[in-house]
Amino acid sequence: MTQYKYDVTMSCGGCSGAVTKALAKLEGIEKFDVSLETQKVTVESATLSEAEILAAIQQTGKTAKVSEQ
Repeated sequence: MTQYKYDVTMSCGGCSGAVTKALAKLEGIEKFDVSLETQKVTVESATLSEAEILAAIQQTGKTAKVSEQ
């Protein structure tokens, strides 16, 4: 299983809720954490690529990029 980290600009609970909803719909994600406080999203998946997960987050309209950390 691979862990991916993303920096996602979220300004409210609705923003983090939209990201959570998008990730929950993706098949192949083992677990994920969306933190409004730190503006970070962590995803664990054995089958999805970093780019596929990033695309799903960006489809919510949020600015997102792969985290440098």
